[in-house]
Amino acid sequence: MASQDWFEKDFYKTLGVDKDISEADLKKAYRKLARKYHPDSNPGDTAAEDKFKEISEAYDVLSDDKTRKEYDQIRAMGSGARFSAGPGGPGGQPGFDDLFGGLFNQGGGGYSYRGSQGGAGGYEDLFNMFGQGAGAPGGFGGGFRQAGPQRGADQRAQTTLSFMTAFRGDTIDLQAGDGRVITVRIPAGVKDGQKIRLRGKGAQSPNGGEPGDLILEVSVRSHPVFSRDGDNIIVTVPVTFAEAVNGANIEVPTPDGKTVKVRVPAHSPSGKRLRVKERGVPRKRGRGDLLVRIEVAVPKSLNNEQRKALEDFVAASGDEDPRAELMRAARS
Repeated sequence: MASQDWFEKDFYKTLGVDKDISEADLKKAYRKLARKYHPDSNPGDTAAEDKFKEISEAYDVLSDDKTRKEYDQIRAMGSGARFSAGPGGPGGQPGFDDLFGGLFNQGGGGYSYRGSQGGAGGYEDLFNMFGQGAGAPGGFGGGFRQAGPQRGADQRAQTTLSFMTAFRGDTIDLQAGDGRVITVRIPAGVKDGQKIRLRGKGAQSPNGGEPGDLILEVSVRSHPVFSRDGDNIIVTVPVTFAEAVNGANIEVPTPDGKTVKVRVPAHSPSGKRLRVKERGVPRKRGRGDLLVRIEVAVPKSLNNEQRKALEDFVAASGDEDPRAELMRAARS
């Protein structure tokens, strides 16, 4: 939302970027500064905290195409408009307070504006001077409106979740940059790098309007057993040589803390994947699947009876070469 102090704030300078910067490069510049000045990285440093708030405000405006365009229009008008000084007033350009002080008869530095009919200019004449009547929607491209409650600024935050918290969802507490503790609900199934918009959890309005939103970026830690592929959960399960050759029913863990029975087909090689429907990541409709990856376990040691049986097996296998097909394919 447009703000009167946009005349004075150069958000591009705050982020150290050019006006024609792309959205992707803008995000990179913001993240670099956010990491540098984040309160968690600078405990007790009020200057760093203030800087973090400045760059967050700048990015909130410039990262949205609509507000960025509005901001550019406001800034262009502020640097390009010219008004004549009234009798006794200074000869330079009026500031923002001078301009609006004159409009509301508050003696804003002696500046005056003459209407199109020669009389004192009011709201309508001033807006018509820029080609937009005061009654038209979005005067100045939507930049100026009569004073009223302003929506609070959106804020950004980051949090790191365990794999299971991201899978199941949970309620967590976050500390905002202004010291507030915010309780938020993490929905089940969030993934690494996902952004969640939490309505009304951002900065409070300065004058009684609605609070802004909190945009929360989630990082998810890895898990020793489970991994994620889209909405599917992958688990690698070891099986014995006999189970892989003969086939077997095995028990497999699931991320919801339960187990499920899976049939390993006979002659299953390492890397074979078995699918268990609807046991993966929760989503709006249904769930993803559980993908069970078979890995044939190699014994770390053999007793005398096992070694003798293995030697008999090797002898009975003859000249079988499991890599023959691989070599033929490589030469073709």
